[in-house]
Amino acid sequence: MRKIEHIGIAVKDLNESNKLFAKLFGNPPYKEEEVASEGVKTSFFLNGPNKIELLEATNENSPIAKFLEKKGEGIHHIAFEVEDIESEIIRLEKEGFVLINDKPKNGADNKLVVFLHPKSTNGVLIELCQEIKEK
Repeated sequence: MRKIEHIGIAVKDLNESNKLFAKLFGNPPYKEEEVASEGVKTSFFLNGPNKIELLEATNENSPIAKFLEKKGEGIHHIAFEVEDIESEIIRLEKEGFVLINDKPKNGADNKLVVFLHPKSTNGVLIELCQEIKEK
């Protein structure tokens, strides 16, 4: 793992949260997008070299909706950048980590992503992400 790529925060209202975080960081989000397959709308903020992703559910069955119902707004996941997501999946499975999805899928911000189940990471949802290379 190369670095923390971003920290994901689950929010009830993306528009209101964008206003709040824009005041906090002194800048608006640099990107907003919807990931329909995950039932989520996202926005990304830069703070120095760090990225913060806000996540709002787009339907009541999305993972974010379930998280908000159970835990309320707050830190949802920590994402780590990896160079080769396929080899990291193999390595981490051999180390005993439980993956939520065992095949990378398209995520926000031009990334391939896979998630490690919190029951195998001391209660923290971990996302691995790799930049999608242009062919």
